[in-house]
Amino acid sequence: MAVYKRTYKAYDGALTPAWSRFLILPRSAYGYVMQSKFLVAFRMACFFYPLGCALFIYLAHNLSILKAMNFQGAQFLQVNANFFRYFCAFQGSLAVLLTAFVGPSLVAPDVANNALPLYFYRPFSRAEYVLGKMSLLLGMLSIITWIPGLLLFLIQWSLAGSAWMQENSFIAWGIFIGLLVWDVILCLIALALSAWIKWRIAAGGAILAVFFAGAGFGAALNSIVRTQYGSLLDLRQVIGLIFSQLFRDDTAPPVPVANAWTALAVCAAVCLWLLAKRVRPFEVVK
Repeated sequence: MAVYKRTYKAYDGALTPAWSRFLILPRSAYGYVMQSKFLVAFRMACFFYPLGCALFIYLAHNLSILKAMNFQGAQFLQVNANFFRYFCAFQGSLAVLLTAFVGPSLVAPDVANNALPLYFYRPFSRAEYVLGKMSLLLGMLSIITWIPGLLLFLIQWSLAGSAWMQENSFIAWGIFIGLLVWDVILCLIALALSAWIKWRIAAGGAILAVFFAGAGFGAALNSIVRTQYGSLLDLRQVIGLIFSQLFRDDTAPPVPVANAWTALAVCAAVCLWLLAKRVRPFEVVK
C-alpha cells in the first residue's frame, strides 16, 4: 500500500500474551506430524499395554472370575511396585521409538531450509523456540508414559482402598517423576540431534544410536576396565537405577544412584549446549 495515501492503520485486534507465544509452534506442527498414518498407528499401539495392565488389575481384584475359569495362577496376580516398574520400563522403551519418529521433524526442517531467521526476526526468543518445539514431543510422550501410569495407579487405588494408597503412595510419585524426567531427556536429545543433522532419517537413526551405541560402549568399558561405571553410558540403565530408587528397590545398585542423576544432568547440559550453538537467528558460512 502506497504511503502517500495515508490509509494504513495499525493492527488493533487481540494480541497473543507473551507467556503463551511458544504454544504457536506445537499447534502448527502437530497437524504436520500427524499426517503420517504409520505414526498414528504406532501411537494407537502404544496404548495396548496400558489397557492390558488395566485388565490385569481388574482380574487381580476379581479372583472369583478366575476361579470360575479354573485359572490356577490366580494367587500370583499381585499389583505392587514391581508391576508399575515393569510398566514404566516398557512404556519408556516405546517412548524412545516415538522420539525417533517424531523428533527429527521438529528442528531439522527449519535448519535445512534456513527458516530460523523467520522465527527470530519476530518477538520470539531462542528459549521460546526450543520450549515450543519441545512441548509438542513432551506432550506426545506424556500421553503414553506417566499419564496412563497414574491412571493405572488410580484404578488400583479405587479397587484396593485407601489403606493400599497410603502404604504405596511413593509409587505414584515414582511414576510421575521418573517418566517425566525420562521424557524430558528424550526431548532434549531429539532436539539437539535434529538441530545438527539436517536429514530427518539420519537424525532418527542417530537418536536410536545414542541408546544402542551407548549400551555397547558401556558394556565394553565394564568388561575392559572391570568396572560398573560404564553403565552410566547406557541411558536405559541410568534411568533404571533412578527407578530403583523411586520404587524403593532394596537391591544394591551397581553404581550409586547419585551418579545416575549426575549422568542425566550432564546429558541434559550437553544437549542444551548443542541447541545453543545451533539454534541461532543467523548462520555463518565459511
